[in-house]
Amino acid sequence: MAMKHQESDVAFIKALAELLRENDLTEIEVSREYGEDDALNVRVARQIQVTAAPVVPVAPVAAQPIVPAVVEQAAAAAVSDPAEDPGVVVSPMVGTVYLQAQPGSPAFVKVGDTLAEGQTILIIEAMKTMNQIPAPRAGRVKRILVEDGSPVEFGAPLIILE
Repeated sequence: MAMKHQESDVAFIKALAELLRENDLTEIEVSREYGEDDALNVRVARQIQVTAAPVVPVAPVAAQPIVPAVVEQAAAAAVSDPAEDPGVVVSPMVGTVYLQAQPGSPAFVKVGDTLAEGQTILIIEAMKTMNQIPAPRAGRVKRILVEDGSPVEFGAPLIILE
């Protein structure tokens, strides 16, 4: 019986490795239960090589005076990162975002709406389960950072509340 498990386990692990490659994943972990005291726990991972861009030496340039407008633009660019905004609401999970309950129905929220704490702001579908994402606090919707039907990662900025 153990040999039969071993053959099917090898095929199972090969299938997991193929899933990694086909879906461009870096890691997958699965448990298989065969019986009360018989189980298989598998973690398949791959490393992605990151290559650094070549360093190009640059000749020194004479110092230019800093113009106040340039400083203001740089400060505005630094704040434009949505993840750094103090009112950002981030994704609690990986999945697909839906801005309305079903196609053709009105969106849960739009820019300018005033929200109450706990009000549904969108849905994230994960593993065929629709998860309503509530507003963590009351506020006004300043920006919506995701598009309907787009994938999101854990911690990705979703909306910004004022």
